[in-house]
Amino acid sequence: MNNNFQKRNIESTLKRYLGLFPAVALTGPRQSGKSTLLREVFTPEYTYLTLDDPIAVDHLREDPRGFMKKYHERIIFDEAQKAPELFNYLKIEIDNDRNNYGKFIITGSSQFNMIKDITESLAGRVGSLSLLPFEYNEIPAKNREKQILLGSYPELVMRGFTGTKEWYGSYITHYVERDVRSLYNVGNLRDFQRLLFLLAARCSQELNMSELASEIGVSVKTIKSWISILEASYIIFLLNPYHKNLGKRIVKRPKIYFYDTGVICFLTGITSPELLNNGPLGGPVFENYVIAETLKRAKHTGQNVSLFYFRSNLGIEVDLIIQNTDTAELIFAEIKNTHTPRKKMVEPIIKLMKIENETEQIPPLKISGVLVYRGEDNGPMYDGVSIINYKNFILGV
Repeated sequence: MNNNFQKRNIESTLKRYLGLFPAVALTGPRQSGKSTLLREVFTPEYTYLTLDDPIAVDHLREDPRGFMKKYHERIIFDEAQKAPELFNYLKIEIDNDRNNYGKFIITGSSQFNMIKDITESLAGRVGSLSLLPFEYNEIPAKNREKQILLGSYPELVMRGFTGTKEWYGSYITHYVERDVRSLYNVGNLRDFQRLLFLLAARCSQELNMSELASEIGVSVKTIKSWISILEASYIIFLLNPYHKNLGKRIVKRPKIYFYDTGVICFLTGITSPELLNNGPLGGPVFENYVIAETLKRAKHTGQNVSLFYFRSNLGIEVDLIIQNTDTAELIFAEIKNTHTPRKKMVEPIIKLMKIENETEQIPPLKISGVLVYRGEDNGPMYDGVSIINYKNFILGV
């Protein structure tokens, strides 16, 4: 094993899935470490084959039976979306040996293509997981404090964040020019890239497609399509509003977040902790960071977790609502970029917890509230709402 390989939290989940399904699909953004993880952990037990290699794709297309005879057992097919015809042959192989679990591991960098191919050919035969950039506790301790500003992509982290500006510049350009141009029908790449910049400046805010369409000079339909592309490529994710039991007078637009806060800081020109913390994006980037880390932990551990936010027309707002079906928990969390907790910060949580506690829950839910901030843990305070440091929160302590 490579001495520089950093163990990933998803490893045990992936092994568990391989004991439950004939095939496992591992998706995630480019450079999130999918190929490295699979090669370091699962070879030589599994044969590794990348379909980025045109020779391998030509072999599949010219002699599919010969290809599958050679690659029929314990195979890692990396970048499988490059050869969508593969999925029909995988279906045949799986159906001929249905109880042989863990036959194939399939990876891809685009949810759109993978989900389409899996739905059409491998429905019910494959377990799906996502590998995102490093979680906080996957990063070497000496580099963890730089994560919010400089990001979580493994290559950057493991080289101590040298050349961060150049790396992100190349990553964004490569993403737009390679993935967007080759996989999606995007008319104006410059306008698409401009949308990316505008979204970074609006992180942790409600997604107003009409406003974005007007500013860029395209239709709302185009913005909606481009947002879907950014979601499918694991650049951004949306947090939908929570409305169960909390009345109808709520804001209905989702909020926009990035999987990696280093991308936000690069796109908005934030190059130092001082610029970040003293500027207008300090709070939004901190909120984005905490929510992205929460999402990473849920996805990497295979938890059945849904994330929401709440905002009413009356101005009541809670940044994050975590609904964990596995543990029957409902957590209301407010995220503040401060070292000093104040009671007014948790008043919306107290109001919403009261409404939920007075409503009959089927099944019964354990309802709790937490203020996530930069200061020390203070335990239960303010009508039962806990005050917890953000590092302990994202670690699940």
